[in-house]
Amino acid sequence: MNHYLDVLKKYAVFSGRARRQEYWMFFLFNLAAAVILTILDGVLGTSPVLYSIYVVAVLLPSLGVAVRRLHDTGKSGWWILIGLVPFVGFIWFIVLLATAGQPQPNQYGPDPKAYAA
Repeated sequence: MNHYLDVLKKYAVFSGRARRQEYWMFFLFNLAAAVILTILDGVLGTSPVLYSIYVVAVLLPSLGVAVRRLHDTGKSGWWILIGLVPFVGFIWFIVLLATAGQPQPNQYGPDPKAYAA
């Protein structure tokens, strides 16, 4: 839960680096919240209203943590656009997000794993 809140606190921060754990825990909580809101929308009969509000609210934090995750692997944040390539782009993007970060400081900042230890 702390990783989810930490990402929300860095609402529109696109600089720095994010560990794999930070990204994937945010993704997991984000997915769980989206499923719960979709079910709640269905029960209340409001169809996509609550879900849509939530998606718009977490759009910038989601982009920010993805860019920081790419920075941890030594890639530019513009690599996020690789997901737009049909078929292989999305898979390649997931591989980039799952790749281990660089253990030494890079041009985007110091190793976030060193601070966690």
